[in-house]
Amino acid sequence: MREKVWTVSNILSYSRVVLIVPYGFCLMGGFDHHREWAALLIVAAIATDYFDGYLARRLHQVTDVGKIADPVADKFCVGTVGLMLAASGDLPFWFIAAVVVRDLLIVVGGIQIGRKKRIVVQSNWPGKITVALLSAVLVASTLRSKSLEMFRAGAIWASVVMMAFSLLLYTQRLFIGRGAGAPGEHRANP
Repeated sequence: MREKVWTVSNILSYSRVVLIVPYGFCLMGGFDHHREWAALLIVAAIATDYFDGYLARRLHQVTDVGKIADPVADKFCVGTVGLMLAASGDLPFWFIAAVVVRDLLIVVGGIQIGRKKRIVVQSNWPGKITVALLSAVLVASTLRSKSLEMFRAGAIWASVVMMAFSLLLYTQRLFIGRGAGAPGEHRANP
């Protein structure tokens, strides 16, 4: 039986990727309050990230497609928005390089776990905290406000710590492994 790809929750995940285009337009735009509009689009993307999981559970639409689409949309959006902010001088390139390398390692590791154990690895709680911190960094960097600079710097370093911790846990899943049915793992349909 084929799994549904176009559920409400999956559409919310896909919409995060679509929001990158107007975000880039607003970030680079020369119109009044363009950065505030860009930050508002990040907040909208954050809301879709919350509601896609909530609705998937509430509407009984949890799918293997959604378990993959949600974190991939997160990683793609954070990486793309981060690269735009680095290109505009609002974030250091080393930080975005760390984010992108970590995310690529997690995706490759997830594929390996999927092949080896025939499971779909879901996001872990440190990974979710990392995404929340990265979202805060992106919003604060987009707004480019001096009053947010101390918060932004703290969020950058807190996200670096959480990125390392969550990567360690994902690495543990890959090399040490956990049994099927453990939290964060779901056996794929044959």
